[in-house]
Amino acid sequence: MRETLFAAGAALCLAFAAAPGAAAPVAEYAIPWPGKAEPPAAGPSAHHAAIGDGGGSPTGAMAHPGSTHEMAADPSRRGGWWISGQNYDHIAHLGQDGRVIRFYDMGDGSRPHGLAFDRSGGLWATRVGKGEIVGIDPARGIAGRIPVTIPCAGCAAPLNPHPHGLAVGGDGRTLWFTGKATGTVGRVAPDGKVSHFQLPTAGTTPIYAALGPDGAMWFTELTGNMIARVTGTGQIEEIAIPTPLSRPIAVAKGPDGAMWFSEEAGGRVGRIDKGADGKWRVLELALPAAQPNLILAGLAFDGRGDLWVQQYVSNNAPSPAGTDWIVRIGRKGLAAWAASGGAESAALDFDYYPAPTRMTVMHRIAEGRDGAMWFTEMWADKVGRVEPD
Repeated sequence: MRETLFAAGAALCLAFAAAPGAAAPVAEYAIPWPGKAEPPAAGPSAHHAAIGDGGGSPTGAMAHPGSTHEMAADPSRRGGWWISGQNYDHIAHLGQDGRVIRFYDMGDGSRPHGLAFDRSGGLWATRVGKGEIVGIDPARGIAGRIPVTIPCAGCAAPLNPHPHGLAVGGDGRTLWFTGKATGTVGRVAPDGKVSHFQLPTAGTTPIYAALGPDGAMWFTELTGNMIARVTGTGQIEEIAIPTPLSRPIAVAKGPDGAMWFSEEAGGRVGRIDKGADGKWRVLELALPAAQPNLILAGLAFDGRGDLWVQQYVSNNAPSPAGTDWIVRIGRKGLAAWAASGGAESAALDFDYYPAPTRMTVMHRIAEGRDGAMWFTEMWADKVGRVEPD
């Protein structure tokens, strides 16, 4: 069933549209990860911090068995998806039908997370537990290692920044990553040289990385309530989000040339561009929610310019129970809203696609080569597929 919600000003109309006997628009495919998921890493830099990037499990919260995290679309003829199973210490290659082709053992305690393809088609992954970025050969598994630890005078060992998010720069070769544990962003040049850049504000927990239309790299600061922009020479700007404690998750380049991001706790998507005065401007759009304990995860644009966002029941506030959703925001209404400067009177249309599984703790979403939107369900250990109308 697809739930369609149309908003014009403060008026909201709710309608349901589904053809009798029609196939469900959301399909799910289980990933039978090898072994048993290890407990989430402990400490302030742990991936599963309270709420956290894709949901947390603080003391007293619900226990969970799953750990299906990042995803990257395979650009080769093989096609399909590459998925990281962080607490399983494995990466999976899925076919275009959602079935597992092969699992790749990343080593005990490696906790693989970020995934990205470079311009030549090479696949790279972060090994959070080992402080490394590794290349992955589909035939052999790990095919090269790049240590990204930070030298520390007087320390017993170099600092592990816990490389988390991973993205490729505008040259198609340079790798950029977030140092979640150290409040840094890092760069691996094509010659293998590693550089680290300290974010100006301490304790901001950078997690996600994306290439911007201006050639700079953009990062979300989960606990800093900011979006960071870093140039190729390491110059850093931090852009504050108007909603306090919003916990930005994903950031992505929009077809309009702006940067868009999701707010986990804020329940909003944001848009960043420069105003007529040359200063950064942040607009925020609240997603209508069927219940108060819905939060957001990833976001992505499709080839038509529609924006897709994950909205799910918070694992830290699981009552009342409810449905998890994939939300589509129509491109025409979104453009009108942005052109109006974020006016509430702008016409917006939202399509809500319910996930068959509950308590999925959604994580990432991206468009596939088939034109469908694919997404990961961290706690459910599944990937999902939404067939647009």
